[in-house]
Amino acid sequence: MSSSLTLLLCMLVLTLILRLPIAFGMMVSGVSYLLMKHQDLGLVAEQVLNGLYNSYVLLAVPLFIFAAAVMNSGTVSERLFDFALAIVGRLRGGLAHVNIIVSVIFSGMSGSAIADAAGPGVVSIRMMEKNGYTAEFAGALTAASSTIGPIIPPSIPLVIYALVSSASVGALFLGGVLPGLMMAVSLMIAVHFIAKKRQFPRGDKIPWAAYPRIIARGFLPLTLPVVLLGGIYSGVFTPTEAASVAALYALILASLVYRALTWGRLYEILVESAKTSASVTLIIASAFIINYAFTAENVPGLVAAWLTGMQLTPTGFLLLTNVLFLVLGCLLDTSIMLLVLVPILLPTAKLLGVDLVHLGVVLAVNMMIGLVTPPFGMLLFVINALAGVPLKGMIREAWVFIFVLIAALLIMSVFPQTVLWLPQMMGYKTS
Repeated sequence: MSSSLTLLLCMLVLTLILRLPIAFGMMVSGVSYLLMKHQDLGLVAEQVLNGLYNSYVLLAVPLFIFAAAVMNSGTVSERLFDFALAIVGRLRGGLAHVNIIVSVIFSGMSGSAIADAAGPGVVSIRMMEKNGYTAEFAGALTAASSTIGPIIPPSIPLVIYALVSSASVGALFLGGVLPGLMMAVSLMIAVHFIAKKRQFPRGDKIPWAAYPRIIARGFLPLTLPVVLLGGIYSGVFTPTEAASVAALYALILASLVYRALTWGRLYEILVESAKTSASVTLIIASAFIINYAFTAENVPGLVAAWLTGMQLTPTGFLLLTNVLFLVLGCLLDTSIMLLVLVPILLPTAKLLGVDLVHLGVVLAVNMMIGLVTPPFGMLLFVINALAGVPLKGMIREAWVFIFVLIAALLIMSVFPQTVLWLPQMMGYKTS
């Protein structure tokens, strides 16, 4: 390892320990490397900007962020909650099952785990607390169910993975459908046994006469995933164009149909979305500098040679990658793993014949589990801040959900068709 690369890694570790924002930490580390190598900073900056501006798929990220913010600003969360309550509310622990179903539905609108937790998640926690559930259990389940958001399409992490790997966004979106449903079923099975053990209450019986009104209230938000996926796979628009359709649909729904969006609130949403999008773009740009350094030092080639020398099978490689990402997910931000570690692993995956769509979905699930895993589980901190749920108790309750999500992850890793079957059915070529 060269002294320049050693400096980069030391600076990266130091900035993480100091809790410097991820983007600035990667930027400081990358620039330190470039200065020590006497590289032209202007030339590298030009290459980074060309990489960003020429990426058509990256346009989807700010649009999905905006769509999720608009959906959360209106009455969509409450409407989805009522709809899910009508479906599974009568089960033992009905509100806990509702929490999961709402996350599945909202995942088809936002593409973001944070948006899921901050919107429908907070509504679910409040309703569960009112009906006798502990805040810690409600918060832990909300954090776990929010991980479904970026797996079922649309998905911001899968869009960024497509940028890094050049895999098809459409195939990745389809590949996430069955794994996302598997995660939901796994969580509902866990809730079933916990509800029986703790004697959680059943929801009130809903009269049949009320069902048409409940379905009508939730119908329009429920059509958004259908419009997006139908448009993408019928060829009407691309996944990037689908993001603009989602943003426009959400805007019309919140402002004209539900009349829950004022001009003042729209301005706030635009500002919030711009800030979030700028943060994401800054992280990606900083990661490009790190990747430039790793490529110059031939790190991906060295890692590929080392892993190939271990004579791993594709399944063995995926299992080893799972262990690596699950451990690092407890310590590192999702952005670092997605933008820095994934490019290092891609050459090995290609050499071993691992399908990039399969790999992308498996890694996305890994990173989502990391959002719930202590000590730096981002979703736990978000729920602690927004709903006031005690962090220590929430972590204690979260472990059972983490284990069932890992079990679902192992099934996806060992059986590639759980990811690839739907893309292949829709005509996408997979290796």
